[in-house]
Amino acid sequence: MTRVGVVGAAGRMGATVCDAVAAAEGLELVAAIDVVGGGGSVHGLTVRSELKALADAGAEVVVDFTVAEAARSTLPWLALHGMHAVVGTTGFTDDDLASFRSAFTGSNCLVAANFAIGAVLMMKFAEQAAPYFETAEIIEFHHNAKADAPSGTAMATARRMAAASDEWAADPTKHEVVPGARGGVGPGGIRVHGVRMVGMTASQEVILGTAGQTLVIRHDSNDRVSFMPGVVLACRKVAGLPDRFTTGIDSLL
Repeated sequence: MTRVGVVGAAGRMGATVCDAVAAAEGLELVAAIDVVGGGGSVHGLTVRSELKALADAGAEVVVDFTVAEAARSTLPWLALHGMHAVVGTTGFTDDDLASFRSAFTGSNCLVAANFAIGAVLMMKFAEQAAPYFETAEIIEFHHNAKADAPSGTAMATARRMAAASDEWAADPTKHEVVPGARGGVGPGGIRVHGVRMVGMTASQEVILGTAGQTLVIRHDSNDRVSFMPGVVLACRKVAGLPDRFTTGIDSLL
């Protein structure tokens, strides 16, 4: 039985993670943490505000769904205490990821932009299609409480597409009537657009075009439970990963 703690347990995603871990065979929810402030309970556990509660509970794997600012402190603490980390927090810089890679020397850390199986396939299909098209844009849609834009999934998708092809047509736009109307310029010059909307959970479209045709690859997460099979899988397998630091759940599938 793998003992699991959840950081960010008071948030909607963290609460869903707690439900999934508590229900999963072979996993035991032993600690629920919210560094912004404890209080309340989840599955019979008091939500604590101190990371020390993870050590007190003997957590072996810790799931972090918070914000980048908080995770920058949490992840080195987990590494120092020899706990494996499963991280769904986004908004990290390349320097952040390099720092985490250096910190985890005695336990493993997996950081994934998206834990939904369909989203992983969407990124893979976009990467495979990239060399066959001249233009590409990414539109990501999220709920209005998401703090970072573009999403980690959108940026990961753009990086994979840019690595697969460096032959993208130049943007013909000469004048933006409204600054930012063409979106942000991501890796490889691929335009990325972020939509924040009440009622959304998480969706993404990758639109590729070439002479006379377009290809649209879209994934929709209509409920946070869509991420849970990937989170549970990561909790079960993170300790056995061959590398101390891993990005994405592709290697687990």
